[in-house]
Amino acid sequence: MNLTVGSWRELDEAIADSSWYRHPHRVRSAVVWRGLARSRYSNMSSLARLSEDHPRLERHLVRNFRKYAHREAPGPTTWDWLSLAQHHGLPTRLLDWTFSPLVALHFATAPWPDDEALLLAVDCEGAHELLPDPARSVYEREGSLVFTTEMLAELAEDLEAFDALTEDDPFLVFFEPPSLDERIINQAAVLSTFSDASCHMDDWMEEHPELWRAWRIPADVKREVRDRLDQAHVNERVLMPGLDGLAAWLRRYYSPREAPAEELGGATMEAG
Repeated sequence: MNLTVGSWRELDEAIADSSWYRHPHRVRSAVVWRGLARSRYSNMSSLARLSEDHPRLERHLVRNFRKYAHREAPGPTTWDWLSLAQHHGLPTRLLDWTFSPLVALHFATAPWPDDEALLLAVDCEGAHELLPDPARSVYEREGSLVFTTEMLAELAEDLEAFDALTEDDPFLVFFEPPSLDERIINQAAVLSTFSDASCHMDDWMEEHPELWRAWRIPADVKREVRDRLDQAHVNERVLMPGLDGLAAWLRRYYSPREAPAEELGGATMEAG
């Protein structure tokens, strides 16, 4: 479902509405969030954007990343390495999400102030109810909202084994990456992956409209939301600790309203 909001208050109320969740009475939210700075952007993975032949290229990208970045040692599993690769901009099948709607709104509103933005929410608990065995059994045994890299490694030690789990339809998994640095921690990062690199999130959403919501944020509302986020100290300085984040925050904060969008930086959910 795709709705347009007319104010910060309306957006805030929409975020708090849990009536559409598969389990609306859950004590903690079962939703993960994603912000797109332009509503016309698609939820296509960086791997899919790289090439039409992206499934074939994936193993070469991952193999060479591990070979040349071996000193980093993010963790023992393929999923730890994939998380590290995504974090540093390697094209992967993963998509960036967050547990925090405010973090997602930051990435939706920091760049392109004159363009309509989009806030996307997915009921990841509902999505995981669609898992096939043995993925469903691993998930239910742990009783967690999302997978960990260890849980995924138990399920499949590499991408080839993961893809082999696909039955009639590829399935979607949300998992929490290891706390590689403060950016991942501060952004409350979550990653998603399909059991088939050729699958796209937008196609999955079309097949499961009951498991997601999206809110279009017009440019004038986008500016209002941005001001609220800055007042709440949700900004580049916090979400991307270090001099790069500090400089990006100051550049955006002190830019005049009419400044060209290109001058404000290009923050996306992939910035994490």
